[in-house]
Amino acid sequence: MSLMRWDPSRELEEVSERLNRLFGRPIATRETGKEALATPDWTPVLDIVETPEEYVIQVEVPGISKENVKVNVVEGILRIEGERRLEKEEKGKKFHRLERSYGTFLRTFGLPEYVDETQVRAEFKEGILTVRLPKTQKAKPKTVEIKVT
Repeated sequence: MSLMRWDPSRELEEVSERLNRLFGRPIATRETGKEALATPDWTPVLDIVETPEEYVIQVEVPGISKENVKVNVVEGILRIEGERRLEKEEKGKKFHRLERSYGTFLRTFGLPEYVDETQVRAEFKEGILTVRLPKTQKAKPKTVEIKVT
């Protein structure tokens, strides 16, 4: 029987890997110490609302210009990505506190079967990105009157 040396850092790494798997985050590779997949620097909050005609996604992205936001649909996946850039420190200007998140963000969503991908629209107004995903005719509710005899 051989003795194994206890390595507390190895145990912490295993716990970290389990938590990352639990919360769906990419796992860092042991060889390089870098994550296997790129992760965003921050995640904007959003609301998703369904009406009889469409799905509406509203994403809060204050302080970002519309040129720094991209929205596209590829193979049934809606992808919203962008970047909030940090001001460069200038002479005579000193930052004392930075609480807002900066860097890149990415949100992806699998689209429901009855979304018309060719009619997706997005508009940007006052720091809110609104993405409209219209439903196809098949998905719209129909009322059928049934006579009771």
